[in-house]
Amino acid sequence: MYLFINPYLYALDAATGALIWEYPVDNGGDSSPAVANGSVYFGDSFGNVYALSADTGALNWKFETGAFVENSPAVSNGTLYVGSANGYFYALDAGTGALLWKSIDFGPVGFPAPAVANGVVYLSSGNGNLYAVDAGTGSLLWQYNGGYSAPAVAKGIVYVGSVDPQNPGLYALDAGTGTLLWKYPTTGAFISGPTVANGVVYFGSGDGNVQALDASTGALLWKSPAGDTSSSPAVADGVVYVGSVGGFDPNGYLYAFHLPGQVTRPR
Repeated sequence: MYLFINPYLYALDAATGALIWEYPVDNGGDSSPAVANGSVYFGDSFGNVYALSADTGALNWKFETGAFVENSPAVSNGTLYVGSANGYFYALDAGTGALLWKSIDFGPVGFPAPAVANGVVYLSSGNGNLYAVDAGTGSLLWQYNGGYSAPAVAKGIVYVGSVDPQNPGLYALDAGTGTLLWKYPTTGAFISGPTVANGVVYFGSGDGNVQALDASTGALLWKSPAGDTSSSPAVADGVVYVGSVGGFDPNGYLYAFHLPGQVTRPR
């Protein structure tokens, strides 16, 4: 298990919590680490992207973007994809850190964690757009005005949340064309990245609920109160896990929902 507690990245034994190694990051960071092929990848608040050995914490390489790198990178087919607050999106060789391509300027905003599927990278920007770019070249394929959260891709559909105060909700778009398939409105800002599992989309929003929708139609299957769920849900063994702060849970809790939506225990 790898986690940031500024100014260090820690590697802990997942079973016991024992410290394996720690890596000092002078600039600190909020980037969630990504782990692939024996390396841990993350960004810092001064715009650096790091690759460390997952076993020892030794630095493999560092790449400078020049602006804050807040969210988790994505790794696919030996390429690392990461956005920076300078408005650019980068593709790096995951083994060496060499720059493969740099996107057009999407504006002075950062990017949530991207999703990669079928040779396309999907990324949301703080300017309210969802972009689809060619994974090999970085060329823009299409864009949709309505994205903000980290996107999720499953069975040819891209799911993304919006924080537009006039039109918040979860959007389902055709992954190939960007055409809107359906939209599920919420009564609060949607910043939690959706999670798709077994034909169901799970997400939380500023209205204080965790919700489950049919991934094909957007029909509501269930919802349950859980405070301000800005984190993305995780699904495993028939249980949905989600973190919450604020709302009626001012101290914050981790919730576990046994499907189809009965909350079992806050911790």
